[in-house]
Amino acid sequence: MAHYVGAIDQGTTSSRFIVFDRTGSIISVAQKEHEQIYPQAGYVEHDPLEIWHNTLEVIGAALAKQGLTPKDLAAIGITNQRETTLIWDRQTGKPLHNALVWQDTRVDPIVEEFARDGGHDRLRSKTGLPLTSYFSGLKLRWLLDNVPGAREKATAGDVLFGTVDSWLVWNLTGGRCHITDVTNASRTQLMNLESLAWDDEILALFNIPRACLPTIVSSSEVYGEAVGVLAGVPIAGILGDQQAALVGQACFQPGEAKNTYGTGCFMLMNTGEKPYPSKYGLLTTVGYRFGQGPTVYALEGSIAIAGALVQWLRDNLGLIQASTDIEPLARSVQDNGGVTIVPAFSGLYAPHWNAGARGMIGGLTRYANKGHIARAALEATAFQTREVLDAMAKDTGIAVRELRTDGGMVVNELLMQFQADILDVPVVRPKVIETTALGSAYAAGLATGFWAGTDELVRNWAVDKRWKPTFEQGLREDLYARWCKAVERSLDWH
Repeated sequence: MAHYVGAIDQGTTSSRFIVFDRTGSIISVAQKEHEQIYPQAGYVEHDPLEIWHNTLEVIGAALAKQGLTPKDLAAIGITNQRETTLIWDRQTGKPLHNALVWQDTRVDPIVEEFARDGGHDRLRSKTGLPLTSYFSGLKLRWLLDNVPGAREKATAGDVLFGTVDSWLVWNLTGGRCHITDVTNASRTQLMNLESLAWDDEILALFNIPRACLPTIVSSSEVYGEAVGVLAGVPIAGILGDQQAALVGQACFQPGEAKNTYGTGCFMLMNTGEKPYPSKYGLLTTVGYRFGQGPTVYALEGSIAIAGALVQWLRDNLGLIQASTDIEPLARSVQDNGGVTIVPAFSGLYAPHWNAGARGMIGGLTRYANKGHIARAALEATAFQTREVLDAMAKDTGIAVRELRTDGGMVVNELLMQFQADILDVPVVRPKVIETTALGSAYAAGLATGFWAGTDELVRNWAVDKRWKPTFEQGLREDLYARWCKAVERSLDWH
């Protein structure tokens, strides 16, 4: 009898394979980074073959660490960096171009072209999303227009489109399954949120041939069996990374919210079984759909730069040697010394959606030192999260009672305390912080009967640490007002 469920967690900077037991505890994990390719300013790419080979490598490594075989796995789930866009040849399985990463902004001119007729919100009523370079649909259009022969082959069904989940399932099943789940499909700007089907009017508008698109499936069902390194194991769960974290955090009730602190920062609130239109710059998206059950929707606030700002201080400025050095450096000072950083390296996402915003460091004096800059960098993530939480409260009328957190930055206790202070709500870190991988494992395990239902998953969730607000209200609002002033300076800079 299989005692475990495996999860492929294919992220923006690395690929991991994690094995979980019935309690949601980690049994084994392996991870490998892949190259970030920057052909020119605004272009961000990944090599799809490198991602696939790394995925195979970490699967093998994680199994070998504990002496496991495919027979020990009841199922595998997949979670992935969303919006990253690939096309490949149906016959050879070879990519026609590097993947265009979600951060890539090369389609900004196309976005503006479509926004001239109807504005940036012209597709919100159908897709829940504003027109922006973030989503997959216009990235796919760019590939079809710029890769020689791609459009003709895609129209004939000989070139296939997918986000990273589709690419992995295609390869894992030896080319038998060309699918994507509803959460990833909801991030293409090509799917109708109500019908959960590709929208013919948007396909015609963007000039996307239906023949190249994957079949849309639920987030939790048996899609097929793997071949090769995981031969015979059912592939039974797919969730985009942020929706996977929502499931991994057991946010199954409307009003429950989680925030993932990674390369970017992504807050999702469960809003129940109806799409919730946003008037305050948030995204309406599919939260999850388990099998033939109801579709659960979410509001999302997407922040482009969070942990990536720490990486920038390390790699571009040499301010720190390792990302973990940021907390002791920030603790070397009592406060930010008047320094504010707005990390708008590729514009600002929610709630501003301003592609012309650019990064800035404000409030510098001779007093400011690298400790103040480090502290301001951490605070930037917390301030951006406050903007999103305020927008969620305005949209829904729901005051979040606590914020569940996960992702690589939650080990930074200075950040977590400041987050609670600036939000004025408790911030909670669960015992298992790999909630993204855990969520996709849960989806796969539910589909195969490994877990009986969501009540069992709720019982698995446990608190590791809780931070309570300590700021006086006046200090909290003064700091936030300074942040808002800095954001105003950064808008439309480019």
